Amino acid sequence: MIESALPPTASAPELLAPAGNWDCVHAAIENGADAIYFGLDRGFNARHRAANFGVNDLSSLMGKLHLRGVRGYVTLNTLVFPDELNDLVEVVDAIAIAGVDAVLVQDFGVARIVKAICPELEIHASTQMSLTSSETIEAAESLGLSRVVVARELSIGEIKQIRSKTDMPIEAFIHGALCVAYSGQCLTSESLGGRSANRGQCAQACRLPYDLVCDGIDQELGNVRYLLSPQDLAGYAAIPDMIDAGVNSLKIEGRLKTPEYVANITGHYRRAIDQAIADGAVNLGDDARHEMELSFSRGFTPGWLEGNDHKRLVPGIRSAKQGIVLGEIRAIGRDSILVDVQAGVALGDGLAIESAVDPNSTQTFDSGFADNHQGGRIYSLRIDSESAGSPRQKTESKPSEQSSLSPWELARQRQQAEGQASGDKLKKVETNQTVWIGFGRDEIDFSRIEIGATVFKNDDPQLNKRLAATFGGKPRRTRPINLHVVAHVGCPVEVHATLGSGDHATTESIIGEDDLAVAKKHAITDEVLADKLGRLGGSPFHLGRLTSDLSGGPMVPLGVLNQLRRELVEKLEDQLHAPPRRTVRLSAGRDLVRPIAKREADSDSPSPQLSVLCRTLDQVRGAIAVSAERIYADFHDPRDHKAAIALGAEHNANVWIASLRIQKPGEMGLLKQILKQAPAGLLARNLAAVRMGLEAGIPTIADFSLNVANHRSAEWLIDQGVQRVTASYDLNADQLDQLVSSMPAEWLELVLHQHMPMFHMEHCVFCSVLSPGTNKTNCGRPCDRHVVQLRDRVGKLHVLQADIACRNTLFNATPQSGAEIVSTMVARGVGSFRVELLSENETEAESMLTLYRRLLLGEIPGQDVWRSLSAENRVGVTRGTLEAKRNPLAIL
Repeated sequence: MIESALPPTASAPELLAPAGNWDCVHAAIENGADAIYFGLDRGFNARHRAANFGVNDLSSLMGKLHLRGVRGYVTLNTLVFPDELNDLVEVVDAIAIAGVDAVLVQDFGVARIVKAICPELEIHASTQMSLTSSETIEAAESLGLSRVVVARELSIGEIKQIRSKTDMPIEAFIHGALCVAYSGQCLTSESLGGRSANRGQCAQACRLPYDLVCDGIDQELGNVRYLLSPQDLAGYAAIPDMIDAGVNSLKIEGRLKTPEYVANITGHYRRAIDQAIADGAVNLGDDARHEMELSFSRGFTPGWLEGNDHKRLVPGIRSAKQGIVLGEIRAIGRDSILVDVQAGVALGDGLAIESAVDPNSTQTFDSGFADNHQGGRIYSLRIDSESAGSPRQKTESKPSEQSSLSPWELARQRQQAEGQASGDKLKKVETNQTVWIGFGRDEIDFSRIEIGATVFKNDDPQLNKRLAATFGGKPRRTRPINLHVVAHVGCPVEVHATLGSGDHATTESIIGEDDLAVAKKHAITDEVLADKLGRLGGSPFHLGRLTSDLSGGPMVPLGVLNQLRRELVEKLEDQLHAPPRRTVRLSAGRDLVRPIAKREADSDSPSPQLSVLCRTLDQVRGAIAVSAERIYADFHDPRDHKAAIALGAEHNANVWIASLRIQKPGEMGLLKQILKQAPAGLLARNLAAVRMGLEAGIPTIADFSLNVANHRSAEWLIDQGVQRVTASYDLNADQLDQLVSSMPAEWLELVLHQHMPMFHMEHCVFCSVLSPGTNKTNCGRPCDRHVVQLRDRVGKLHVLQADIACRNTLFNATPQSGAEIVSTMVARGVGSFRVELLSENETEAESMLTLYRRLLLGEIPGQDVWRSLSAENRVGVTRGTLEAKRNPLAIL
């Protein structure tokens, strides 16, 4: 960790909590959140499976939040297709009118529409926008961003570098589930399951088991099978360093989690932030950690905050919620297990037991449990009196070893196994005891568990009950009101209230109806005023500071004070409930929905161009052989780019270079190396690369990773100066047709053939399982020497490759082809089509490209192409979040 001594003037970052439903809202408010983020049930948010909120809920929800001093952000963080933009405009209109404080956005076009409709509405760039450096942030600033949610893959040191080069407010994740792939760059759910993470329908394929095949040989990895499933982020200890790095908002993941989870995690992080500001360090202790693990945990890790440690991030042993380690099984009975418990347990607690894989499992992507665990609730507890006070050793009970035991030992073990050992039945057991834990009949398949298996406690009903008590009912977390009372004889009493300070202060005043008389016995005092006006129980306020201006010894009736207090609270609540006054221009949003005017079609337009993305020099030769108009070099070793460009020059071929997909702090040098090779052009995969190419004056095409899904996002990039944009892989044939209909077709390059790049990861599987090292500084680069594939549950072998920055991409084993849409797209005016090669040799590449060249010339039909190549006949994968639900595994 970076050592930091926080200055006395350090301000607390915003604590941002998730809210998937109303109970989560209340849990976040009462446990200390400064802001919440939530989605609407109209689509357009990246947690489609959360309960979410209706548009009609916005007014009451924002009123409740603002009354309690909490900000509210709506997630509009998915890609939006042209035919959905009208609905989006209506949603943004409602958001702006209701007083929502900000929207989170992934899509460039959506950001433009929000800004056009309501300039005062803050736009936060979602982590799905892939703004991973100061350079990418600078390139996106013209969208009108107010904040950037940086990638989870950034270390604290990298965040600090970003802060040193930009004034843009930064939001960073501090706790919750980690995606193994870069957000906005994961195409796995759509490629394998027909649904899109960029559209809010992640199917969690990263949580499934995979086998590793190295150079054609299966690798024996023991119980390491969950090669792509990271442990969860728990960054509470890093909060002082995050503050020191300049992070403005700390974000908790979890819109699909329970309100108890929200209460638990929000409450602990509220205390951690307050502790960091007060003491410069965070020490929550084991009890707090255990409580957080019980709400949800796959095992806690600092994630990428301390830099890359691939083995720590992904141990690969399990992928399900595990909670806390309770202990290992010492013996197995008919309906019970013997465990040395390392934490307290009670009847009704939920346990997960490490188990052999169930061959009949029907687990789907979205399952909360992995095949190698089974769970149950504690039905009975008995102290093992024979083991009490003796050294703890495993009690072997395997049939093959029982013959070596004496008859007395066999009888005692059988007696214990049947739950008949001496010892008291208990309701709970404290830590560090040996106990028989019983389950309900047939709840556990004991044939799947063994001696030594790890047991986890993953649910505590008593903890949940205590957490649930923190929200609901009267407000627990109240806001201080400062009161000033003016009471002069002969004038009405006045009470002035101030909530907050500075520009954010809310003020109200109440004046009594009658003039005050001189007190005959007891003139009003500050003590009486504080007592009567401070009775704010049941309201969201409490008395802060009370000052007064009293003269003449006035008598103020107590009933008057009570009435003034009630009226004052009511006026404050009304003022806080009221949405802010904003400029809302619905027509400006509707103008952006309209198609962009096209130029007149040219009857003599040239034949469609063929672009080829190559990953080896042999593939470049194959592309040259078919006279490809553009050849993109996308090599693992960038030193080979020079040879590719020389080969192109020798054969009068245009060789472009493809940039890295992600650019992090300190990596501009990797991009600038491209310019040194003097390529014919740049295929730019991030905004920093786009800007670099344009400033260098070389032809630039924006690649699929910039996620262009509508005409206004395409227009924004075209206005920057790119020649063409590559359509997002989220669009299927119908949606591509809509996109082409909404904008000049010559802006587009369509990818016709590819192995879908599913996971794009900072996590390196090569280092994690094929190297004794922990990151690229000590891994020995096994990626340079080995061909690696991951086998999924249906036997498909997916190719894994690493780029020069050591980021891994897993490519779908089966290619997909959009050959059948070519004639339609050519008729629409699209003039550039791409084929992406993966592992083909020169002969295979030339043969494939010849087929596509003939297709573009109209010599053969599309079905002949995809059938000849054994490719899937499809473009894109999903109808999006607004379609009816379907089986995500249907294509498997």
